[in-house]
Order: sequence, then structure tokens, then C-alpha cells
Amino acid sequence: MRCRVLWTALSVILQLCKKEACTSLCHANRRNAPGRFFNATLVRLSEYLSDGYKTGVRPVTDWKRSTMVSIDLMVYAILSVDEKNQVLTTYIWYRQQWIDEFLSWNPSDFDDVKQVSVPMSSVWMPDILINEFVDVGKSPDIPYVYVEHNGLVRNYKPIQVVTACSLNIYNFPFDVQNCSLTFQSWLHTIKDINISLLRSSEEVKDDKSVFMNQGEWELLHILSKYNTFSIDEEDFYAEIKFNVVIRRRPLFYTVSLLLPSIFLMVMDIVGFYLPPDSGERVSFKITLLLGYSVFLIIVSDTLPATAIGTPLIGVYFVVCMALLVISLTETVVIVRLVHKQDLQPHVPDWVKHLVLEKATVLLCIRNQHRLGPDPSRDPDSLRCNGNGVNPIQCNHHGGQPRADMVGRAELAQGARAGEAVMDSVLLEVSSIRQFLERREEYREIAREWLQVGYVLDVLLFRLYLMAMVTYSITLGTLWSVWQYV
Repeated sequence: MRCRVLWTALSVILQLCKKEACTSLCHANRRNAPGRFFNATLVRLSEYLSDGYKTGVRPVTDWKRSTMVSIDLMVYAILSVDEKNQVLTTYIWYRQQWIDEFLSWNPSDFDDVKQVSVPMSSVWMPDILINEFVDVGKSPDIPYVYVEHNGLVRNYKPIQVVTACSLNIYNFPFDVQNCSLTFQSWLHTIKDINISLLRSSEEVKDDKSVFMNQGEWELLHILSKYNTFSIDEEDFYAEIKFNVVIRRRPLFYTVSLLLPSIFLMVMDIVGFYLPPDSGERVSFKITLLLGYSVFLIIVSDTLPATAIGTPLIGVYFVVCMALLVISLTETVVIVRLVHKQDLQPHVPDWVKHLVLEKATVLLCIRNQHRLGPDPSRDPDSLRCNGNGVNPIQCNHHGGQPRADMVGRAELAQGARAGEAVMDSVLLEVSSIRQFLERREEYREIAREWLQVGYVLDVLLFRLYLMAMVTYSITLGTLWSVWQYV
């Protein structure tokens, strides 16, 4: 009975061993089947490189020797320039490489494989950052690095860089910005990690091979400089600073901002050719002023705004607005000066001397009539000699001859009636004459003030035109110089 039980147990054990042996044989056959690992050399090489490798240890056999990291960058695009927040967003192609002494092999042992891509998480990476980083950009994740047989590790990747930059907008829209990208090891000193340029400074400076040159900003050059610094005078750190110099293309802002303002100012100058005594000039100037105000409201969102300064174009708009106000004020003064009023006094002699004599010569104004009292228009002579009226009749109130009235009593009553009629007629004629004389006098005064207003209008117009031309030439020269710096 016992033998039967033992025999049964032995049979079960033999069956289990046979099944396990078959399973192991099947797995072995599958591993050795052709096509399972087509790149078996890479698998062997990966296992060889990862055997005993420590990603947290700096890859040098002699700890006293620093790891030299060579870096390089190429600017691909300028994405945005935020003047208000002083932030520059760029898209760069970043390259860095170093020697990892623990990742080397003999190519002849691995079918002449001289380089292999390995996961970034499985190798040691230097902690090189950009000091000006203010935000994490939307950069693609590149999980691999290239490793060559001599231990050279190449880490190439695109990065969207959001950095702080001191933006100077005073020369807008002809501004040139200089923003720095400083690469350094955040923790390791120069004894552990040193930095160098992958290419020469001249090659980096003029490299625009990958830059997208169709945007608002134009890449001028990239300056690079190596520097060492210390915080506590004991530990020194290495850094490389890349200065990205860009220039704004001003065509859009010239068309949308400067040209409309220039056209409005030209129309203001043309408005001076309206007659000084015309009320249409005032309404024309007010319309221009309102139009310019609406224009400034529209373009206010286009102008860059910062808390530390105002661009020169903003000052230009304010000065243009001030010139329009001055032009309107001058027009109101001239119109008030030449406006016809019955209570206007005569032009003072000193005004005639300065304006109608000196200013006309200075301004080369021709065909100016000499103003002054006209003897032929003397009120006394007109009152007694004009319109064929006898001087004796003018003085009929001074004493009428009465000698013949004694002898002609029968005619006295008729003569008195006739004289009463003549007195009333002469009184009416005298009143009409006085009215015409006053009206002519007022017209003469109005002509005098009109001539004074005309000369002053020409004088103020030329001063206004001179100020505007000087201001325009100055701004044009400055903007031209800034554009070609």
C-alpha cells in the first residue's frame, strides 16, 4: 500500500518536472528565435553601459577634474515682447555636450557601433539653467540623448524661453532691444562644472541660419561672453552670457500711427489759408482737434506702456495736440481781432508802427495800404460842404437875417412857415449825414483792424510753421539715426 502511494507521488513529481522543463525550453527557443531582437547589439551595448552606472554621481574617474560642458544656442523665432511686464519670449535651439567617462566602449566589440541614443533619465545631466527664467515655456519633451563611444554626450533640444529683459521703449517704433540669456550651473562651482562655447564667438554672432525672419522683430546678432563670479569670495562659478540683439520693423507703426498724425497736422497748416475774418476757420480747427483726439484714443492701445517711461512717439502725439490747441487759440484771437463791432476803438499808433510798418517789412508783405486820417473825409468839412449844402444853410441856427422882416410883415408869416419846413428837412438830412459818417468811420476802423489781423495772422502762421518744421526735422533725424544704428 505504501509502495503504491510512493509510486503515485513520484509519478506526479516527474510530470511536474517534465512540464517545467518543457516550459523553459519553449522560452529558450523563443529567445533564440530569429527577429525577436533585431538590434541585439544595441541591447548588449545598453546593458553594458547601464551595468553599475550611477546617474547621481558626476562621471569622472578623478574627482579633482572638473566636467567641461560646452553649450551653444541658435535663435529660431521671437515669439513676443511684452513691454509692460518686461518679458521676452523666444524659441531657441539649445545644444550642450560633455564627456561622460563612464559611458565609453570599444566599437569593435559591438559591431562598430559608435553612437547610441539612451534615455535622458538614465545618464548624468548637468544642472545648467538660464538665470533670467521667469516662466516655464511650452517646450517639447525630448527624452533621449546621444552617447558616442568616447563618452561624449550630446543633448540637443528646442526650448521656449520666457525671460526677464530690461526693455527700453523710448525709441519706439525704431527701438533696438538687447536681452541677455545667462547659462550657468546653479549649484556646482567651477571646480566641478565648467562651461565653454561649442562654437567660436564670431560664428555664434552672425548665425541666422534657422531664424524665422518674417515677424515683427529682426535678429541683428548674438553676442557671447564667458565670465566667472563669486558670491562669498571662496567659491567661483562659471557662466556664459548670450546677448540677443533684436530690432523692431517700424513699417506697420509708421503707416498706422505716424502718417495719420502727419496728415492731420498738414490739414491744420492748410487751414491757415482760410480768410482771417471767416468764421469757418474756427469750426475747421475745432473739427481737426476733435479728430485728433479720437485718433489718440484709437491708437492708445497700440502704444507700449511701462511704469518707468514714455516712448518718444507719445511725446510727439502730445506735442502735436498742443500745436493744434495753439493753432485754435491763434485763430480765435485773430477772428476776435478782426470782428466788426460798433464799439471798436481806433488802432493805436504804436500798433500801426509795429505791425503795419515794421512787421510788414520783416515779413515781406506787399500791397499794404497806408492807414491814417484822410483829410477829404474830415467830419467837419463833410458836415458843411458835402452833398451841395450851402455853409450858410448849415449855420441857419447861428442867426437868420431879420432886417427885411420889419418891412415885409405880410411875408413874414409865410417865410416862417417855409423856414419851419426847411428846418425839419435840414434836420433830417443832418441826422442821415451823421449816421453815414459814423458808419463810414466804423468801417474804416474795421478795415484797420482787419489789416492788423491779417499781418498778425501771417506772422503767427510763419512762427507756427517754423516750429512745426523744426520739430518734425528733429524727430525725423532722431528716428532715422535709431533705425540704422
